[in-house]
Amino acid sequence: MRLSNNLMYQSSVNSILKNQQNVNKAQEQVNTQKRVLTASDDPSATARALLYTDKIQTNEQFSKNITMLTSRLNIQESVLENIKLSLEKAHTLAIQAGNGAYSDIDRQGIAEEIKSIQSNVHDLMNAKTEDNKYIFSGYQDNTQTYSFNSTSSKYEYGGDQGQHKIKVAEGVEIKSSDNGFDVFEKVNARLNLTSNDGVASGGITSAKVYVKEQAEFDAFHKASYNADPNAVAGANTYNVITTVGTPNTYQVEQGGNIIESGSFDNGTINFAGMEIDISPVASGQVDFTLEAPQKENILNTLSDLIAGLTDTTINQDDYEQVLADAMTQIDNAKNNVSLTQAGLGGRLNTTEKVTDSNSDRDVNNKASRADLVELDMAEAITELTKQETALQASQATFGRLANLSLFDYL
Repeated sequence: MRLSNNLMYQSSVNSILKNQQNVNKAQEQVNTQKRVLTASDDPSATARALLYTDKIQTNEQFSKNITMLTSRLNIQESVLENIKLSLEKAHTLAIQAGNGAYSDIDRQGIAEEIKSIQSNVHDLMNAKTEDNKYIFSGYQDNTQTYSFNSTSSKYEYGGDQGQHKIKVAEGVEIKSSDNGFDVFEKVNARLNLTSNDGVASGGITSAKVYVKEQAEFDAFHKASYNADPNAVAGANTYNVITTVGTPNTYQVEQGGNIIESGSFDNGTINFAGMEIDISPVASGQVDFTLEAPQKENILNTLSDLIAGLTDTTINQDDYEQVLADAMTQIDNAKNNVSLTQAGLGGRLNTTEKVTDSNSDRDVNNKASRADLVELDMAEAITELTKQETALQASQATFGRLANLSLFDYL
C-alpha cells in the first residue's frame, strides 16, 4: 500500500486523539477516585456495585428510622416516669389520709393535692409525639387518649389496642409506642365483695361485711371465685350460719358445703380476712357475694379517692374501704407503668444492638463497593503518567512527520 502525506497525517492525528482520550480518562479517574466511570468500563462490577448502593441507601433509611424510634421511646419513657412519680405521691397522700386525727378540713386539703396530681396525670396520659400525635392512643393517634365523660362522670379511653411499629433492619420491626389500654386500662382493682351490706335472715336483722386483711382475702378470693359464665346462680355467694349458745358458733357454707366453722364473741366473726358484724347477736344467716375481678384506670381511682376524702357524711368503715381501694389500685397502676417501662427499656436496648449491627453492615457494604469501583491511587497515577508519556510521544512524532517532504528523501 502506498503511503501518502495525508494518510500519515491522519494516522498521527488519530493516535494523538486516542492518547488524549486515555489521558483524560486517567485524569478523571484520579479526580473522582473511581476506577469505573461508566457501565461500559466494567459491566459486571457496575451491576454488583449498584446492588451494594441499594443496600447502603436502605441502611441510611434504617438509620433515620432508628433516630425517630429512639426519640419516641425516650419521650414515652420520660412521660411514664413522671406518671409513676405522681402516683407515688398520690399513694403517700392516701396513706397520710388514713391518720385518724385528721379533721374534715385536713382531708379536703389532701383532696386538693390529689386533684392537682390527677390533672397532671391526665395531661401526661394525653401526651403527644413531636408530630402532634397522641402517644397512648394506639392507631387512633389523632384522637385524645383520655377524656372526661360528664354523663357517666368517668374518664374514658378514646384510643384502641394498636401499637405502631418502625422497621429498623431487614426483618426487624420494633414497637414505637404502647397503647393506653394496655398501660392504664388493664390495672387490677382491689378484690372485694359486691356489697358491704350482708343479706341477713333469721334472728339477725342487719349485717356488715368488710375486708380488713387484704392479703388474706385476696388469697381466698383467687382460690374460691368461680369465673365460669355458665356457673349456677349463687356460685360465688357464701352463707354464714350462726347459732347462739355457749359459746356462740358459726359455720361458713358455699353451695351446701361447709367451708369453715368456729366460735365468735360480741357479734363479730372473722373469716378469710373479712370482718362480719351482725346485729343483734342471734341465730340466723348472713349471705355475702364475692365481686368479680375488676379493672379501673387510675384517673377514676383518683376521682373515687377525692370523693371519699370530701364526703363529710361517710362512716369510718366505708372511709377505710375508700382508702384501701385507692392504695391498692394506685400501687397496681404504678406497677403496670413499671412493667411498661421495663418493656420499653428492652426495646431501647434492642435498638442499640440493631444500630451497631447496621453500622457494621454499612461498613462492609461500602468496602465491598469500593473494591469493585473505586481506585487504587498508586496504580492510577502510574497509569496517568504512562498515558501522558504516550501522548507526548505521539505529539513529538507528529511534529517530525509534519516537517517531512519529498526532498528529505532525495
